[in-house]
Order: sequence, then structure tokens, then C-alpha cells
Amino acid sequence: MKEQEYRQRAEEHLLHVYNRFPVVFERGEGVYLYDTQGREYLDFASGIGVMAFGYHDKEYGDALKAQIDKITHTSNLYYHPPMAGAAEKICKVSGMDKVFFTNSGAEAVEGALKTAKKYAYLRDKKAGHEIVAMENSFHGRTVGALSATGTAHYREPFLPLMDGVRFARFNDFASVEAQVTERTCAVILETVQGEGGLYPAEPEFLKRVRGLCDERDILLILDEIQCGMGRSGAMFAFQKYGVTPDILTTAKALGAGVPVGAFLVTQRVADASLQPGDHGTTYGGNPLVCAAVDKTIELMERRAIPEHVEKVTPYLLQRLDGMKDRFSFIRDRRGMGFMQGLQVDLPVGDVVKKALEEGLVVLSAGHDVVRLLPPLVIEKQDIDRMAEILTKVFTDLS
Repeated sequence: MKEQEYRQRAEEHLLHVYNRFPVVFERGEGVYLYDTQGREYLDFASGIGVMAFGYHDKEYGDALKAQIDKITHTSNLYYHPPMAGAAEKICKVSGMDKVFFTNSGAEAVEGALKTAKKYAYLRDKKAGHEIVAMENSFHGRTVGALSATGTAHYREPFLPLMDGVRFARFNDFASVEAQVTERTCAVILETVQGEGGLYPAEPEFLKRVRGLCDERDILLILDEIQCGMGRSGAMFAFQKYGVTPDILTTAKALGAGVPVGAFLVTQRVADASLQPGDHGTTYGGNPLVCAAVDKTIELMERRAIPEHVEKVTPYLLQRLDGMKDRFSFIRDRRGMGFMQGLQVDLPVGDVVKKALEEGLVVLSAGHDVVRLLPPLVIEKQDIDRMAEILTKVFTDLS
């Protein structure tokens, strides 16, 4: 079937909520994708930060195939072997105590918000608690997650959303402190803002927010759906700050290609929040996705993936900063690890489109940031190829 036919068939039946690029990806190998015409694309998007090992990783694939041959679903009314391994491993590498597996990042945020509200309800013996979230943040598109997303154009068409959310300025402690009231039960923030433009939390800001939460018995929720699972150069970005959340959300690279998310809590929160009947999911944490989580974490540890990210990041920054120095329309380069953005005075959509035409997959963040989320296994030669293509794109567009 021709590429055009695939696109036409899809558009005939799919709800049009994505403006997809005119390419049909058929397979992947390593850090490259291939379309139905056999054309090669260097992938610096990794399925929006999902494909940690790139494509067609044999050990990962064999683990999933073996699980498919056993059982893929039981519901959460029963135990299954992959559940135990996945739960043990994610708690160990995160330093958290208890985990609930979800189907997506947005569902992980929903669970985190419910946990915080139940914690405060049991503490105060009443409902009506509030959340402090950050301006310019993104937590997902379900109602609760959208309510805590600090970008107005995402929220406005769907108002009224969940009430009781107050917004503070990211990296401005005084702003956070001003939004906290006696009704506040949690502060939620991304350790590195992703969709909002690749802004890492400043160390002093995060430490002061942690201290405020401790002082007021407020729960700190860190959203590491995009920046977690090795992308920062640590397994989780918060581990670089010496700060531990009360609740942690993760997804994307957690299963390295299967749809799985999770929220994790400390023992103190687990003992004083959700109880049987308070939360649930039919598919979440099924045997297939738990096998993926188990194998993903095993491979990340055995192959020292976070250490690889930390080692190679300086070279990535060197090449990106070189482009920034060369092109006056690149106003800033920021991010952490393999989560980087170039802020440009160009239509960012044109940059992404032109890069794709040249065989490079990149993303946007907001209206002016070219976002790079490569597989965590890229090497220096892949960075050189990316820089070569992106330099050509910038030259052509300028």
C-alpha cells in the first residue's frame, strides 16, 4: 500500500485531534526510524521521550514476547509474577516505598492528586482542599491533570474544571508561598518543565518548596513523566537536587514503548491516604506492561543508561551551544541531560517540518522552542549527525 493510502484510510476514521506530519513510520532500528518508502530518519524525539533504548532492542523485545506467550491480563483482583518484579525495581531506583501502576502519565497525575486530597481529608476530617500548581506547566489532558496545567489555552475550552487549583510562578518561591493557604494539601510541579519550554527547577527553589511543604504538612508532588527514567542523567531528576517528593509521577520511558505510567508514594503517605476502594484500574499494571517495566529498569541499571546520559550530555551541549553561537536567532539553549531545547526567533513548526524533510525527527515545546528528546542510547556520532542536519535546516530557514 502506498503512503498516501495509509494516511487517507487513517484520516477517514480517526478523530482529528492531531495535525500529523505526512509520514508513515513502519519500523525502527537503533536510533533510526524508517517510513513505508524505506527512507531513514534520525530520531531525536523517541516517541516524545518514550523509546529509551531506541528501536528493536533484542533483550527488551524478547522479554515482551515471552510474557505474551504466558499471559497479558488478569485484572488487579489477582497477583501475577511481573507485578512483583516491576514494583520492587521501581521503588528501589526511585527511593519511594509504594507504587500504583497506571496506563498513562495523565492517569498517574490523577492518582497523585487523589492521594493528596485523601491524605488531607483524613488529616483534617473534612474535604475542600486546594492544590498549588505552576504557571507554564503541563500535567496531562484528563480533567484533573488539565486543571493543574498552568497554560490557559489548554484549559479554557473545557471550563469549569476541577476547582481549588491556585497557580504560582515556577522558580519563584515567594509566589508559591503566597498561594499557600490553610486549605492547601499539595504543591505539584515538574522537576524540569517540558511542554512549557525546557525549564529545570532551580536548586534553591526546589529546596525551599520542600521546606515549606514540611513546615505546613503539605505534600510535594514531583511530576517526572517526561524528565524521569534516566533522561536527566540520574534515574530521576529530583535525585540531582537532594530533595525527595512525597508523591512522584512517572510514565513515558518507564516501559520503553508500552503504555504504562505510575505514581509512587512514601510509606508515610501510603499509611495515611488511599485505602481499598479509593482508586483502581482495569488494565493498569497488567502482566505485559509490568514485564516491560521490569526489563526496562533491569536494562537501564545493567547498561548504566543514566550514567551514559550524564557522560554524553556535555558533548550534546557543546554542539547545541555551537549552533546558538552561530545563529543569532537562537536566543537560548536550556534543559537537563537528554532533554534539551533551543529557543528560536523562527516559526518553530517550520523548523520541525523542515528537519523531518531532511531526515531528522525533532519536537516543539510551546511556540518557540525546538525540543530534543533522543533515545537514551545515542552516541557522539548521532549528535554530530543531528547537528549537521539541524544546521542545514537553520541555514535554509534563515
